[in-house]
Amino acid sequence: PGLKCMRTCLRRGARTCAAFHRSSAPSRCAPARTVMSGAPVDPEKEARKLEKKQKKEEEKAAKEAKKAAAAAAKSAPKAQAVVPSLTLLNFDDSPYGNLFIQSQMKTGREWTDVSDLKPSMKDEKVWIRARVHKSRAQGNKLCFLELRGSLSTTVQAVVFGKEIAGFANLLGRESVVDVFGAVSVPEAEIKSCTQSGVELQVERLYCISGAEPLPLQVEDAGRSEAELEADPSLVRVNQEVRLDNRILDLRTRANQGIFRIQSNVCRLFREYMLQNSFTEIHSPKLIATASEGGANVFKLGYFDTVAYMAQSPQLYKQMALQGDMERVFEVGPVFRAENSNTHRHLTEFTGLDMEMVFYEHYHEVLDMIDGMFNHIFTGLVRDCQAEIEAVRQQFPFRDLQWKHPCKRFTFVEAVNLLKKDGPGVVRERIAALQKDAETNPKSAHAIKVMEAHIESIQSKNVEEDLSTEDERVLGEVVHRAIGEDYYIIDKFPRAVRPFYTMPDPDNKTWSNSYDVFIRGEEIVSGAQRIHDPELLLENAKDLGVDLGPVQGYVDSFKYGAMPHAGCGVGMERVVMLFLQLNNIRKTSMFPRDPKRLTP
Repeated sequence: PGLKCMRTCLRRGARTCAAFHRSSAPSRCAPARTVMSGAPVDPEKEARKLEKKQKKEEEKAAKEAKKAAAAAAKSAPKAQAVVPSLTLLNFDDSPYGNLFIQSQMKTGREWTDVSDLKPSMKDEKVWIRARVHKSRAQGNKLCFLELRGSLSTTVQAVVFGKEIAGFANLLGRESVVDVFGAVSVPEAEIKSCTQSGVELQVERLYCISGAEPLPLQVEDAGRSEAELEADPSLVRVNQEVRLDNRILDLRTRANQGIFRIQSNVCRLFREYMLQNSFTEIHSPKLIATASEGGANVFKLGYFDTVAYMAQSPQLYKQMALQGDMERVFEVGPVFRAENSNTHRHLTEFTGLDMEMVFYEHYHEVLDMIDGMFNHIFTGLVRDCQAEIEAVRQQFPFRDLQWKHPCKRFTFVEAVNLLKKDGPGVVRERIAALQKDAETNPKSAHAIKVMEAHIESIQSKNVEEDLSTEDERVLGEVVHRAIGEDYYIIDKFPRAVRPFYTMPDPDNKTWSNSYDVFIRGEEIVSGAQRIHDPELLLENAKDLGVDLGPVQGYVDSFKYGAMPHAGCGVGMERVVMLFLQLNNIRKTSMFPRDPKRLTP
């Protein structure tokens, strides 16, 4: 309106718009433009200038509005095409969509595992259920999915078509999908996948369960130390993060291998026991007194009294034998209230326990234990090659070296061997650290600890128990001496064994007890048990153990008792040491230690 008014005023001969309206009421016209007195004014020229200025302002406002609209569009959620929601009753209606499995029916589909896909299956059409390991869109009509199956085997799936490829591109990592497609053989191997000689041409794709954003990437959790050192930009997932997100961590290829190997350790243990006429038993885990003696026991309220979590099934194995079971074994939880935050201790672990009667000498039982481990090791090497290699890919290790029968040392022989060759082993370790000791405080501290350990070894009394570091150094000494990682130490000092351990017949300083070692770490503790009630009470009194709450255990030997012996095996330690892993938490699915009760 201001521009129109100005033009009208100027045409009527006024020198300014304000001059024309001077005597009028305040107008809605544009602000007056001052003109020098006496200067001629070209009305059309003035109007064009004002029109040009207003046009610029309008263009500027339009640009700002366009910019604001673009920003709003960018921040707004992207509109997505409606994805079909399907069930088993109608999933044939669409080649893609979200498929909710609620057991409405059986379709009769035949399934193929990713690990079974081979080039010989070219042109065959298969159904696959797998996880989305990775996805990559190429344009709006093509998407590549990397699908992960059992033991983290992977295959590439090619999804073509605007709608189905768009749907594939929306799938988050770790989503569970059903895929139907034809097996094809690519011209070049797909090196990023374990099934590198094949790929799937997808015809149908259904999301069974979508995954939310992940707290850690399975790919990052599955990297080896060598990969991380070669590329410092890669994400390192530490142990606490892994255990806090254990469900995702378990999906790595190495963990899939570890826990399949663990399963086979239990299977092979049971197999050997049953082959040798053992009976499986199940003993109580709530007991009235500490089964191993000492203070390392969990105490809890039990109605109007107290109870303890069993430190082992020891007492009940022995009682079962006196019930004429003769040979028994058990696979079950063991609880130890040890405030030990080490690489090899847990407060709850799985025990593989066995007990048997013998005729003349407890070495009859020791022979059985040796045969059992030979059966387990041989079975793992025979049956678990894929799992072993899956672990080795992330955690490289040297294969276990063993012989059957294995090497046996008396405790005195083991200590003397440690004193003879142990200091040399430790000195070699010190020499390896001295290169960076001046710049690395941790190396300097480790050297001091090792130097103190050398003094400890040299002054060691043969009646003194072996420390953890003593055992590890001895393991290296034995490996160098005989090329074996598995051995037995017999005749431990009586003072360091439980109250039910039979004393040595010739010298009560020693006992008829033994430990089994792998790579310098104990995996078995066992002994001949006292089967005479008077000797049992005497031994318990010497060690300060009150047997009143387990009088039934003592009484079981009053009515005729068979000589017997046995052992308890830490299952997680067997797996850890067979695979030469550095921490027992890697071989416990949901580990319990003094600082962890979850998940």
